Amino acid sequence: MKPIYVLNGPNLNRLGKREPEIYGTTTLAQVEDMCRKAAGERHLRFHQTNAEHQLVDWVHEAIDEGAGIVINPAGLSFRSIPLLDALKMFPGPIIELHISNIHRREEIYHTSLVSKVATAVIAGLGPRGYEVAVKAMGDMIEPGS
Repeated sequence: MKPIYVLNGPNLNRLGKREPEIYGTTTLAQVEDMCRKAAGERHLRFHQTNAEHQLVDWVHEAIDEGAGIVINPAGLSFRSIPLLDALKMFPGPIIELHISNIHRREEIYHTSLVSKVATAVIAGLGPRGYEVAVKAMGDMIEPGS
C-alpha cells in the first residue's frame, strides 16, 4: 500500500508560536500526531521544509511512491511555479490545505496557484483541517493503491 504524503511549506515549523490568533496554539508535532491517527493503517510520510526545492523534491518522490498528497504549501501557494509544475505531474489526488481561511485574509492570499491542480481545497478549519484532509484522502485513494 502506497503512503499518503503530508507536505508542509515555509514557516509551518513555527506552528504554536507563530501568530496564534490566526494559526492557533497547536504545534506541528501535534498536527503530525493527528495525521497519523487519522491515517489509521495507511502509511503516512509527514514532512516540513522552509525550502521550495525540498518541497518540490518530496512531490517528485510522491509521484513515484505515493498514493495521495495533502499539501499545505503556505506562502509558496501564491508564487511557486516550480511547485505547481511538480504537482501537475502527480497522478493521484491532491488536497490543498490551509489552516486559516485564505479568502478572508489580505488580497495577496486569495489566489493560490496550487488550487489550479488540487483535487480539493480545505481552508479555515484550523489544525483540525489536517485530520479532515487525511481522512478524506483515505476515501479518495483507489483501493489497493
